[in-house]
Amino acid sequence: MSDLPLVPDPPADDAVIDSLIASEPHHLPSPDYILRCQRRSIHLTHRQDSINWILSAHAHYGFKPATAILSVNYFDRFLSSASLPGNNIWAFQLLSVTCLSLAAKMEELHIPSLLDLQVSEPRFIFESKTIQNMELLVMANLNWRLRSITPFDFLHYFIFKIPVSCRPDNDDPHGSFRSACSDLIVSTTRVIDFLRFPSSVIAAAAVMVAAGGVDVPESFYEKVNKEMVGSCHQLMEEFLVDTCPSANQIKMKLRIAEQSRAQPPSSPDRVLDAAACVSCYTCSNDGGRIPPSGDGSFGNNVSQAEPPNKRLRSFVHEEQP
Repeated sequence: MSDLPLVPDPPADDAVIDSLIASEPHHLPSPDYILRCQRRSIHLTHRQDSINWILSAHAHYGFKPATAILSVNYFDRFLSSASLPGNNIWAFQLLSVTCLSLAAKMEELHIPSLLDLQVSEPRFIFESKTIQNMELLVMANLNWRLRSITPFDFLHYFIFKIPVSCRPDNDDPHGSFRSACSDLIVSTTRVIDFLRFPSSVIAAAAVMVAAGGVDVPESFYEKVNKEMVGSCHQLMEEFLVDTCPSANQIKMKLRIAEQSRAQPPSSPDRVLDAAACVSCYTCSNDGGRIPPSGDGSFGNNVSQAEPPNKRLRSFVHEEQP
């Protein structure tokens, strides 16, 4: 039997999208979470280091993009409804491992052991029993709502909403255009300002950025607020495009395709250069010290790991004191 061509799945119907949008508020951090972060009630540096580690471990195992988004979603939702003992570094690291473990169980077919999951030179290594106890605490604080609504639930819908000419790999639903959208979505976890936007808006803005800011029909905004999508789009252009080269490469390919219709490229090198893409994931952490044995309520099974040497620069905006 000959191989059949790969046909993209049809987008979700309106009833499904409406249901997802209606459920979005139940899967977001509390409304005052960003304000608490800006007022430093939540330690922004610890949060950023935790997210850097999640993305690094996520890349190490080649997990699905949705796993990264779910991990950070659990992380922020927990912090918005609970507090960690004394804002200790080890407590943030334990929460990071726990959230990645829970997200992997929701999305992945093959999951490493809890000890093997702690890669990328973590500051602390936790016993499996400690992580399992933390998992129960996190799930209870999330009201057992682990099937969170994420931008990936809307991505296919919005890709089909833009003109076909803006999808240079329309015949490949797993091609570079969708990858650029996914990279942008995952990169939003590094910038706390994106917590202001629901998942549907982030998905719509990511598609627009990957499409090169092309004019889209009004039907594109049928399910989302146009002004909010514009604000999210601007934020992505300002903070993410430079750190996510795949989006820039898509734009280059679109421009080259437009130019080629009028005049063929003088050299194939231009096309080859435009197709080059580098990874968005560059994550590392700082070294740290283990807290005293009596510091905190669930740190008795913590052991120290080798500290790394570098830290990725933070994209979080903090208010100046």
